[in-house]
Amino acid sequence: MDAAAILGKLYMAGDADTPCDPSAGFSYLKIAVRPFVDVTHCNTLQHTATHCNTLQHTATHCKTLQHTAAHCSTLQRTATHCNTLQHTATHCNTLQYTATHSNTLQHTASHCSTLQHTATHCSTLQRTATRCNTLQHTAAHCSALQRTVTHCNTLQHTVTHCNTLQHTATHAATHTATHTATHCNAPQKWAHLCVV
Repeated sequence: MDAAAILGKLYMAGDADTPCDPSAGFSYLKIAVRPFVDVTHCNTLQHTATHCNTLQHTATHCKTLQHTAAHCSTLQRTATHCNTLQHTATHCNTLQYTATHSNTLQHTASHCSTLQHTATHCSTLQRTATRCNTLQHTAAHCSALQRTVTHCNTLQHTVTHCNTLQHTATHAATHTATHTATHCNAPQKWAHLCVV
C-alpha cells in the first residue's frame, strides 16, 4: 500500500466520513487515526518491508555466493587441469630419464659387441700365433734333422769311398794300401753311428 492510500484512511476530526486530502497541509488539520485497524495494518506493512529487506539482502548475498561459487568452479577446473599437466610433466620426465638410460644401455651394448668381436679376433690371432710357433719349432727341428741327414749322407758317401779303397788295399800288398785302409777306419766308425 502506498502513502496516498495510507493517507486516504485518515479522517479529519468532526467529519468522520470525509477523507483527508493528501495534498493538503497538515499544519492546520486535526488528524485522528482509526484505532486497531490502521495500526495493525501498518505493523504488518512494516514487518513485510523488513522481511523484504531481509529477502533483498539474502538475494544480494546469494548472488555474491553464486558468483563466488562460479569463481570457485573455475578455480577447481583450473586446479584439475594443473594437476593433469603436472602429472603429464612428471610422466614426461620419467620417459625422458628412461630414454636417456636406454641410450646409455644401447651405447654400452654396442661397445660390448665391439669388444666381443675384438676378443674373438684376438683369440683367433692367438691360436694362429700358437700354431705358427709350433710350426716354427717343427721347422727348426726339421732343419736340424736335415742337416744331420746331409752330414750322414756325406759320411756314408765317404764310407763307400773308403770301402772301395779298402777293397783295393786288400788286393794290393803294398804299404801304401795298408796305410790307406787304416786311415779309412775312422770315417767308417762315424758312418756306423749315423746308420744306427
